[in-house]
Amino acid sequence: KLHSDLDKGVGTVKYTLSGDGAGTVFTIDETTGDIHAIRSLDREEKPFYTLRAQAVDVDTKKPLEPESEFIIKVQDINDNEPKFLDGPYVASVPEMSPVGAYVLQVKATDADDPTYGNSARVVYSILQGQPYFSIDPKTGVIRTALPNMDREVKEQYQVLIQAKDMGGQLGGLAGTTTVNITLTDVNDNPPRFPKSIFHLKVPETSLVGSAIGRIRAVDPDFGKNAEIEYNIVPGDGGNLFDITTDQNTQEGVIKLKKPLDFETKKVYTFKVEASNLHLDHRFHSVGPFKDTATVKINVLDMDEPPVFSKPMYTMEVYEDTPVGTIIGAVTAQDLDAGSSSVRYFIDWKSDVDSYFTIDATEGTIATNELLDRESTAQYNFSIIASKVSNPLLTSKVNVIINVLDVNEFPPEISLPYETSVCENAKPGQVIQTITAVDKDLSPAGQRFSFRLTAEASTKPNFTVHDYRNNTAGIETRRNDYNRRQQELYFLPVVIEDSSYPVQSSTNTMTIRVCRCDSDGTILSCNVEAIFLPVGLSTGALIAILLCIVILLVIVVLYVALRRQKKKDTLMTSKEDIRDNVIHYDDEGGGEEDTQAFDIGALRNPKVIEDNKMRRDIKPDTLRFPRQRPTAEDNTDIRNFINQRLQENDVDPAAPPYDSLATYAYEGNGSVAESLSSIDSLTTEADQDYDYLSDWGPRFKILADMFGEEESYNPDKVT
Repeated sequence: KLHSDLDKGVGTVKYTLSGDGAGTVFTIDETTGDIHAIRSLDREEKPFYTLRAQAVDVDTKKPLEPESEFIIKVQDINDNEPKFLDGPYVASVPEMSPVGAYVLQVKATDADDPTYGNSARVVYSILQGQPYFSIDPKTGVIRTALPNMDREVKEQYQVLIQAKDMGGQLGGLAGTTTVNITLTDVNDNPPRFPKSIFHLKVPETSLVGSAIGRIRAVDPDFGKNAEIEYNIVPGDGGNLFDITTDQNTQEGVIKLKKPLDFETKKVYTFKVEASNLHLDHRFHSVGPFKDTATVKINVLDMDEPPVFSKPMYTMEVYEDTPVGTIIGAVTAQDLDAGSSSVRYFIDWKSDVDSYFTIDATEGTIATNELLDRESTAQYNFSIIASKVSNPLLTSKVNVIINVLDVNEFPPEISLPYETSVCENAKPGQVIQTITAVDKDLSPAGQRFSFRLTAEASTKPNFTVHDYRNNTAGIETRRNDYNRRQQELYFLPVVIEDSSYPVQSSTNTMTIRVCRCDSDGTILSCNVEAIFLPVGLSTGALIAILLCIVILLVIVVLYVALRRQKKKDTLMTSKEDIRDNVIHYDDEGGGEEDTQAFDIGALRNPKVIEDNKMRRDIKPDTLRFPRQRPTAEDNTDIRNFINQRLQENDVDPAAPPYDSLATYAYEGNGSVAESLSSIDSLTTEADQDYDYLSDWGPRFKILADMFGEEESYNPDKVT
């Protein structure tokens, strides 16, 4: 209520209100000054309002007093329940945790005024989840309430938490939330085999390294706490097997380390131990985290291929051994209970040339060809053994045959076979050191001896000095060797080996006499060099040869230019093809032979200009039928030729396609007129050929021929 001291109660004062909520939340009686709330107030929405009031004269509208400000504070009541803003909650705690282990802290918020009364004082309690968990009523911390909670028994828990204001008193407002608690796994359980013995059946033909069976130990733990390691306990048969862990299934995979043989041992028994990889020291007191089971493996008998007595056979044979000689044998057995017979044969892929044969029953190997160590020193092939009862079961073994050497080749002198001696050589001078080679396989300590033949040892020119170390020296026995007297000497050297039987060969060395300087350096070994002019240097010889080459080049160029000039002249003379006479060295094939010469030179220039059609290719147009004119006895020959000419011009398929048939009167435009006798009314005997002599030198031969016939004509009177 507002009141001014100037208000006498006669209605001359008017009260006004302004500020927060004036007219919307609060209103004032203009006459009495009473302030009223016109709607419900919510402290949580706006805790206080600041207003301004003033007394105004009704008549003059002027303020009677200065404007005054006042605050209206909203008093709180308990109209909001506590709320869990972060709920629902998810938490976890390790299994087997002790009582009071921390799980989670929850918090509820009350919108009421915490400074006024107990409207905002919250108390927490568990409505669902006891007796497993407890909560602090003031802090909201959740803890375990029971010891040794086992995840393997129960893993998930749902706890219902209540928050109540007014300190939990009657009439207070409450809110709830859910907490989902999961027990996490710890390694509190050892692995256990579901049975104490496992029986496995394994074929004896199982491959080494293959899996032959699986066993499994059960661990109720989860994740890495359930990872199991399997080991074979040393004992009976354990060294033939190995065991690994399948990471996906945690099973123990038993693998074969060595081959099995039913005939040798039929049953293997060993123990397998399963243990955890990740141990928790808090649970060591529970007991050992491992378990043991027995594995019994029964080997199944299978039909197996024969087995060779050795993994590889090595034999030796001398070269040139007669065909059919037995050099060794292989042996294979069937170890199965039935003990079938075995057959042997050579793998043809490894012995394509069939140098050896094998007895199918006994397994003896014999030569099938003559062997040559120098050609092939070792043979490597395979022998296959199969069971008679089951030929599909085979086994293979490698056989190596070394060919032993027989001393069949004589030693030979190694290169060079030719040497030289200086004209000024002195007696006893070594001009060449020689060695020997032997195609045979030389044994250790092989020695070669060198000597001259009996005939050569008597000559006074050269000798051989054997150094007893498989080398020898060619020595001179005199001086004054002369190239002009003898240029070449042939020295027969005999070489023997020390093997049995002794082999020897005679090797002829060529010794060339050369001109040398005083130091023994060879200057020339050719006899022709003796007769060369003295003082003519190498540079002078090169200069002479160079001059000769230049002269030859000049001559060749001159001849080529002359030929080119003649060719150009000939081409110029061919421009007028009507005055050109073409000579051929061979006889042609007649009128129909269009391939023997170039008929293009006989083309009629007039016809070429009139008809531009291509004659070098066959046209695609239809062939026109050839019109053959009816020739009468008195038909003019010129019309006939023109008709034939027109006929060929309009026929695109007329052969040949690369030439043009030209028809015209012979002698047309010539001063000699026609030579043909077609138009002559007289006989050959009435002809006078004396006029041929007047036509010039071109017709001289023709004039002589007809002049001779006239002179020898017996019917003509001279």
